[in-house]
Amino acid sequence: MEKTYILKIFRGHPGHQYWEEFELKLVPMANIISSLMEIQRNPINRKGEKVTPVVWESGCLEEVCGSCSMLINGNPRQACTALISKIIEDSGNNVITLAPFTKFPLVRDLITDRSSMFESLKKAHAWIEVDSTHERGPGPKISPEKQKIMYALSTCMTCGCCLEACPQVNAKSKFMGAAVISQVRLFNANPIGHTQKAMRLRPMMGEGGVEGCGQAQNCVRVCPKNIPLTDSIADIYRDVTLQAFKDLFSLPERE
Repeated sequence: MEKTYILKIFRGHPGHQYWEEFELKLVPMANIISSLMEIQRNPINRKGEKVTPVVWESGCLEEVCGSCSMLINGNPRQACTALISKIIEDSGNNVITLAPFTKFPLVRDLITDRSSMFESLKKAHAWIEVDSTHERGPGPKISPEKQKIMYALSTCMTCGCCLEACPQVNAKSKFMGAAVISQVRLFNANPIGHTQKAMRLRPMMGEGGVEGCGQAQNCVRVCPKNIPLTDSIADIYRDVTLQAFKDLFSLPERE
């Protein structure tokens, strides 16, 4: 007998969301994205009604771009690496629920607007300004240990999973979240970025900064890239404390 599974999708637009179910054939190596593509090809729900295709975002299909973030059985994760057979095996149920993130404004169906994350990155000056008008020669060497940490931090794809899982990110809070804090750590670790360290730390000292963390540690549990987010929060917390003293006593910056 042919095996099937059900995608129960919380879809709609702001002010009008509803659950809709689709029954699909279970095929080897199917993931959430391929299942949504099948619904797109044949948008017939379990009631036999032809409906508008479900909309979602996806890009790389290899857990690099971060665009296919959604709640799968209530857990924030990437849809491209969510294998149907594994989900069914782990849950013991052939009904899989899909829903959009709740911490970002809903656009439609499974698409949300993650612009707030990028605005927070701007606020934290999460980039390195480089004057490339002339040759400066080779930069300072970075130890393998530091390179390893920086590489892990650099894999952040701004997917929003850490913010979705964080209880401190809500409508009553301006907390920027672990992803932005971790990027501040990354760019401050860079030898050139280090010269602009204070510029990044001061936003972390204000409203929405590192003080907003409640130490729930949900962020590090759901991060698809296993980024040491709690280490970053601890590291930046220490740095903002030192920066506060430097600002208070107008101490000169140290390399």
